[in-house]
Formats: sequence, C-alpha cells, structure tokens
Amino acid sequence: MRRPVARGSAESLLGPFPRLLLAGAASAAIFARAPVAASDDAPAAPSAEAPAPKAEAAKESETTDPAFVDAVAALTGKSLQNAKVSAEVVDVDTGKVLASREPHALLNPASNAKVYTAACALALLHGNHRYQTTLAGTMKGGEITGALVIRGYGDPTLRTADFLEMARDLHQRGVRRVVGDILVDQRFFDGEHTPPAFEQQPNEWAYFRAPVSALAVNENTVTLHVRPGEEDGNASAYFDPPGFVDLKGSIKTAGEGADTVGLKLTPAGTRLEATVSGSIGKRSGLARYTRRVEDPTLLGGYVLKQTLEQIGIKVGGEVKAGSLEKGNVLVRHESEPLSTVLYALGKQSDNFYAEMVMKSLAGEVKGKPAKTKEGTEACTAWLEKNGLSDTGLVVKNGSGLFDANRVTTASVTKLLRFVHRDAALSSEFVAQLSIGGVDGTLHTRFQKVRHARIVRAKSGTLDDTIALSGYVYGPPGRSPLAFSVIFNGVAGKGSNARQSIDAFVEKIAAYQWRK
Repeated sequence: MRRPVARGSAESLLGPFPRLLLAGAASAAIFARAPVAASDDAPAAPSAEAPAPKAEAAKESETTDPAFVDAVAALTGKSLQNAKVSAEVVDVDTGKVLASREPHALLNPASNAKVYTAACALALLHGNHRYQTTLAGTMKGGEITGALVIRGYGDPTLRTADFLEMARDLHQRGVRRVVGDILVDQRFFDGEHTPPAFEQQPNEWAYFRAPVSALAVNENTVTLHVRPGEEDGNASAYFDPPGFVDLKGSIKTAGEGADTVGLKLTPAGTRLEATVSGSIGKRSGLARYTRRVEDPTLLGGYVLKQTLEQIGIKVGGEVKAGSLEKGNVLVRHESEPLSTVLYALGKQSDNFYAEMVMKSLAGEVKGKPAKTKEGTEACTAWLEKNGLSDTGLVVKNGSGLFDANRVTTASVTKLLRFVHRDAALSSEFVAQLSIGGVDGTLHTRFQKVRHARIVRAKSGTLDDTIALSGYVYGPPGRSPLAFSVIFNGVAGKGSNARQSIDAFVEKIAAYQWRK
C-alpha cells in the first residue's frame, strides 16, 4: 500500500552524524507482516499504580522559531495548495513550541492513530503484559473424556505453528484421543467482529480488513500457496491455516507468461470453499494469495482439530462454539510481551494487531466481553486525565483505517512529549517506532541519516491522508524534538505530501545538529 518515493538529499543539510545509541530503545526483531503463516483462568488485571504526572499545558500560540519559518511555509507548494495541513514541533525537555501550523485543526490521522493505541496500551496494560490462549478439559488416562475447549484472550500473534505447539504439548501429556467436541470459546470479546469504520468497505477481501476475535489465527486470514509443477501439469496448491478451506478446481503449470491464478472464496457452512483456476508459470516461485476470513468464530477450532489429528490425537466430535464450566487448564500458551507485540503497530503498521490490542485493552481494563468502544473510551479517558487530548478529538478505532478518527498535531506532540518523559513508558514506546532509513515503514526514507538513527516515527497513509509523527534526536545533551505533520485532502498527490513531510523533518534534523 505504501510506495517509496524519491527523497531530497539531507547530507548537505546535516553533514556526517555520529552513531547514537538510545538507552532502552535499541532495535529489536521486527514482526514480519505475514498473515500467510500469521493471542482456565482469566489473565490477571494490571496492578494499580500511581498516576503519571500531568502533562504541561500546550502553548496556544502558533509562534514559530525563525529557523522554521521557511520550513513551515514550504509544507504546501503549488501541488498541495488545496490540502489541509497541520504541523507542530515541540522541545521534549522544555515544552517550547518551535514550529506550528494550524496545530488544533481536527484531521484524519490515518495510521498515526496507532500512536494513541500504543501509548494507551503501554500505560494501561504495561509492557510486560502477555496474551494467553488455553486448552482445557477433563483428562483420564490418554483421553479427554468430554470436550476440549480452546479459549482466546485476544492474542493477535497466534500462528499455525503455535497451534501445532499446543497440540504437541497435549500429546506429551499423554493425550491420544478427544472423545467429545472441540469447543471454541470466544467470550472474552463481544460478537462484533468488524472494527468501527471497517464497514465503509464491506466487500473488500484483502488481509488488511480482517475481522477481530478473542481467538484468532494468522490474523484471521487464509492464504493460498501455489507452487508450479511440470509444464502442462497441475501446480501444487494448499491453504494455510489448514482445516478451514475446502479446495476445488485446479491450477495449471504453464510455460512463459504472466500468472493468471484465480481464487474465489464462498461460505460453506461454518467453513469456506475455495475455487481456484488459471495457471502459474513454470519458473515462478512459491506464490501466495491472502484473503481475510469473513467469520472467524470457528477458525481456531478447525485449525486445532487438524493439528491434533496431524500429530496422532484422534478427535471424536465436531468443531463448535461453546465453553465448559468444569475442566482443568491442560495447556497454556503465552504471547511475547506487549512491548514486543507493539513492533507490529509502530514499525509495520499492522491494522489487525492495532484493532486486537485496542479491543483486548477493554477486556483487561473493563472486563469481558470486550468491546472496541470501551477500549477507545478507556484510552480517551487516560488522555484526558493526563491533559493529552484536544477539543473535538475522536478515537474511534485502533488502527486509523478508513474515515474514523480525528486528532490534532497539538495533541499528538503533547502525547509524544508526555510518553518520552515517563520512564515507565519511554523506552518501550520509542523502540516500537520505525527508524528512519533502517526499518519498518520508514526503511526507504531518510536514507542520509540512517546511520545516526535519529528519526523515530510512525507513518500514516490513506488515499486522502499522509502523516508522520515522532521524534528527531540531536547530539548528546540536546533535547529530542517531538513533531507531528498531517495532510488531509491529498488524494492523487500522496507522494508530494510525503516528500514535503520528509523535507520538513530534514529541516528539524538540521536544526538539531546545528553548531
């Protein structure tokens, strides 16, 4: 969805940089954006802690430091004169506003909404929070005498491999047969699988619009894998995760030419039926075609049943929705800590992760069944308590997808400053942001300063919106600068807006490294 664009050189502005090492914000392994392979006791609620100090009041004026006058004016050239643009740059240590332009204008932030989601999750759940998934039932000898229940608590990271691991754990306990059904317990979330505003594009089957559920697999998507065979013969085709899609039709292996693989998904009871057609070139590698699942209620149950049988545990019953009042937790799977999970939000801008994190926040803070609305309300309440909101601010979903949220750059910079000054939040929040020229959605941008690793930010892209918010670091002893720039009304001119933002951030970097 994001296309790299040509960048102006920053080297003449900045000169060579020393390599900066930011305490607690070193680069860690990044979650691959890979829905192709792709989170019975409830988890303990987070412990109460003393509230963080209130943020200082934002300056209302739009006074701009002389060093930034030209940079602010240059944000909108001829091609962007009709766009709405808001920008603010703030000294993190002092709170001084160095540059601003319409900082209280309410705009759609696109994926800059994930800045709020990440901050609220770290503040309310804490970075060491882990999502749990359990298998429960009554075991006697080598059998589960009744049903086996798989219960989810909103883990966005679960993949097919995790189900295989849980199945093996059960096998190692001596289980060889499940007499009853596989029951899927989704009660930690309410029954609304479509996040707010996602209904604006109802017929979109792309992975980025996947539904949410307390138990999810591979980001609630299915992926067709196609590998060419001998010329004029059938190609190999299979789905991951297994057990949920019935495959019909065939794909031929052709000679030279473009691939013409066709894929049509239709409901088939509680599962899906896929009709495939077309051909794939004999020299093509493994091709993948990922689609979202319309109803994920039983997806995890079918994957569990398939993996159990794969390792030699027979299942006598069917896959159904349900739960058990009695039964022991036999297997407990835990995700990586939230601080690591958030790399998918900040660096890869994963919409599914963002929506799952926002909704699970409601379940942990307000209790089940979790509702997205209660998650956004908890987030908004935390913002208001700490003086980080703004008049008219709306947090409606966690991802920023579609036309949902409204924020101001003044609010964003207040949030960025507050989080950076809070020792309990700072290192984990900064670590999940993309590093300019190095990783995530910014890996092709800010190439001239990549070795210094001084730009840490979250991008935002929709058809009509381009945004970037984050930090620019200076030499030792100089305060970081928090910035936010949001363009609305740039349909067809997104690359121009992105170039304008990058030039603006390069000016911030030049200011930071002035002699």
